[in-house]
Amino acid sequence: FFFSGLTAMEKKLAEYKCNTNEAIQLKLVRFPEDLEDENTTFNPEYSHQVFGDDEVAFGYKGLKILLYYIAGNLSTLFRIEYTSKVNEKFDCVEADDVESKIREIIPPGFCTNTDDFVSLLEKEVNFKPFGTLLHTYSIHNEEAGEDITYQIYKADMTCPGFREYHERLQTFLMWFIETASFIDVDDERWNYFLVFEKYNKDGATLFATVGYMTVYNYYVYPDKTRPRVSQMLILPPFQGEGHGAQLLETVHRYYMSSPTVLDITAEDPSENYVKLRDFVLVKLCQDLLCFSPVKLMQGFSQEMVTEAQQKLKINKQHTRRVYEILRLRATNMGDAEQSRSYRLDVKRRLIGPYKKKQRELAKMRRCLRPEEMTNQLNQIDLNLQREQLEESFQQLVSDYRRVLERLAQA
Repeated sequence: FFFSGLTAMEKKLAEYKCNTNEAIQLKLVRFPEDLEDENTTFNPEYSHQVFGDDEVAFGYKGLKILLYYIAGNLSTLFRIEYTSKVNEKFDCVEADDVESKIREIIPPGFCTNTDDFVSLLEKEVNFKPFGTLLHTYSIHNEEAGEDITYQIYKADMTCPGFREYHERLQTFLMWFIETASFIDVDDERWNYFLVFEKYNKDGATLFATVGYMTVYNYYVYPDKTRPRVSQMLILPPFQGEGHGAQLLETVHRYYMSSPTVLDITAEDPSENYVKLRDFVLVKLCQDLLCFSPVKLMQGFSQEMVTEAQQKLKINKQHTRRVYEILRLRATNMGDAEQSRSYRLDVKRRLIGPYKKKQRELAKMRRCLRPEEMTNQLNQIDLNLQREQLEESFQQLVSDYRRVLERLAQA
């Protein structure tokens, strides 16, 4: 009897669990009607940093955590709705304090009711982008049947209102970057690059936030800096339209014009970021003389490293990838000799870390094991290594081909 009672109770409590990635509803609002429009809602990819690894909030049925932002200056509406909540008196359990968890990441000064939010929306016409305009571009929008104009600005904490705006903007990192953290904005070595869309409302031109990038300027002895890309986010409604490439290229061009910049790196880049960077860097490099087909066929050279660094602020490791991608384009993979030469060239680079590991293992085994054992193990290792190497190579080539396809369309 006791056990069946427990499972009934468990079942009842299980109904009060909500997946927080579904419960959190985000919006970028331009018009009052966006508030009711399901199509303008999007959800987080991650909420583990706020709600724990299982991404669950306990204690509610039909939980909705509304986080609506005015499209430009990101003034926030935060509301929690649910159909029912566990009751401490009857169920002897307590519901999670969802509100205080959200309050920890969103700055104070948000609205809690729709009317206040809509009246702020009317003032949005006064919002203008922060900082200096670096680049303007347009993208044809199928739905609207017209070209939409976007602008990229460089801002810093001295811009009036930017500090508060950035506090609201960075909350999106928690929902879309797996290992996000907030940066120390009092450190003056941060640069901020922002993307905005221009749109019309009642005959006026307004600006909507599309995404942004933060870059930290590391000091390099004696008189140079090495900018390191820290965070980059294009907001979900704008993803897949090419804004990431525009932003990264603009930032590269900004630093290229500075004589004190050595080269540009990135902190812990995601797979998607690496693909984006490959595309942008290959696009920048393809016209350099050192990457002519004849020179590509002669192999990777110091000339490539020097020219890419001096002219485009690209570091050696990234230049090597650019070389491999451009060499693939110049190689006829149907030709046995050319294809073999390419494969060997790339695998020689890939095998570096394996060889190092191999040497370390051999050293260890000399101390630990009889001779015949070592040889056998080395043989097993080599076969495994060959397989892994071939797999890495094939994966790389398919990534490179995607970059070249995108380049052909650009």
